Amino acid sequence: MYQTDPPRSPKEVLPTMYDLKSEDPEEPGLPDEFHDLQPELLRLTFRPPNYPDDQIFIASDLNLYYDPRHPQWYKRPDWFAVVGVSRLYEQQDLRLSYVTWQEGVNPFVVVELLSPGTEQEDLGQTLREVNQPPTKWEVYEQILRVPYYFVFNRYTDRLQAFGLVTGCYQALPIEGQRLWLEEVQLGLGLWQGSYQGIERLWLRWYSVAGDWISTPAELAEQERQRAEQERQRAEQLAARLRALGIDPDLPGNE
Repeated sequence: MYQTDPPRSPKEVLPTMYDLKSEDPEEPGLPDEFHDLQPELLRLTFRPPNYPDDQIFIASDLNLYYDPRHPQWYKRPDWFAVVGVSRLYEQQDLRLSYVTWQEGVNPFVVVELLSPGTEQEDLGQTLREVNQPPTKWEVYEQILRVPYYFVFNRYTDRLQAFGLVTGCYQALPIEGQRLWLEEVQLGLGLWQGSYQGIERLWLRWYSVAGDWISTPAELAEQERQRAEQERQRAEQLAARLRALGIDPDLPGNE
């Protein structure tokens, strides 16, 4: 790479999301439908009240480029969120990949969904081979320094949480299957319920009041139920007025 004095910024001289692929056709596809549904539920319920919507970027199965010295190296988290960065690339385009040296902001939280083939790497139990890229654990902990890293095993319903403590990941206690993240005024926990017609334990974000954050579909259903309750109350009131000999349809009798 051609050097200048003073050196130009990585944003100017290194590849951008347009130059780096977003998928590797040689890699196997997603292992199961759960890897589609669970990240979707996380995306729909991750709404930090202390960040505007246009300053939150959420992605799943998107290439995350992390090392300007090796611009082709990447990891592909099952789900991650970045706060304090524009929702759109350079405030105008949907991202093809997330390039940290172009964005200038690293992920705040990463979630990996364990599968038999990825468990050891996701939990930092594999060693880096000579002349090979670092493991996921090393990237999240040592390079990107992601503050919170969650690992969920859907086969055992076990959720593990790790946080940066003096530069290294330490296991965080999960009380009542929940963990509060003060920086975004949200918590992540295990919710027993039905999502997309599937009843099981799901990862889901909750509010400071302890309530599960509603999805847009749930909000719409809540509004429909509220409107139906209002309609029923109005009909009951009209029926009582008629029983008293009062026409509820006349002006002033509503």
